[in-house]
Amino acid sequence: MSRQRSMESILASEYVTIGELARLTDSRYSTLKFYTEEGMLPFEQAEENLTRRYKREETVARILRIKQWKSDGLSIPQMKEALGVNQ
Repeated sequence: MSRQRSMESILASEYVTIGELARLTDSRYSTLKFYTEEGMLPFEQAEENLTRRYKREETVARILRIKQWKSDGLSIPQMKEALGVNQ
């Protein structure tokens, strides 16, 4: 298992892992995994080790938007529609 990167290193990176996204957004790993599987969080697949990489700035913004919608009472299908995700 690899060592965690420092927050300074994460904030300087264009791409982050799902675990790093959880740290950045104070979200549960399992919640972000669900959003990824539902197509709500786009990612790129790194060829060398098949790790999913997320663009840090746009994905953090998307997670914060989803959290706001959730607190506003939107359902997952409504959020997916708002994000333009095919259902």
